[in-house]
Amino acid sequence: MTFGEQPGAMLEELRAAFPKATLYNDESRLYAWFERVRDFVLLPREALDLPVDIQGTAFQSRVWKALRQIPLGDTASYGAVAKRLGEPSATRAVASACAKNQIAILIPCHRVIAADGRLAGYRWGTERKRQLLEREAAEDRV
Repeated sequence: MTFGEQPGAMLEELRAAFPKATLYNDESRLYAWFERVRDFVLLPREALDLPVDIQGTAFQSRVWKALRQIPLGDTASYGAVAKRLGEPSATRAVASACAKNQIAILIPCHRVIAADGRLAGYRWGTERKRQLLEREAAEDRV
């Protein structure tokens, strides 16, 4: 899962990330998942619970799991996530794990903000992060 402007560029990014993989179009099997993701982006109502397979360190995996537990419409600071993990001094490590997340929306690193409430960093741009948070907050109020 990623965001991008050009499908060809996104495919090249995928090939670069997985140079030994054989890529093939499995649209019929994945169609329902694509529909759920599209619907979520347009009108987020509930957290997406689709299977993910992402490689990372043990700490990154713990961070990514914690991010999936931040409720739709809520945010948490990098420091708050670190505290939830029992690692209160690991704020920068949490931010690093967020930066290494390659799965947009399903691992909702867009819900992690700076301690002062700013929208700090986002792999796909802070404007997209703002838009995602606004949509989620609007749906949360409905």
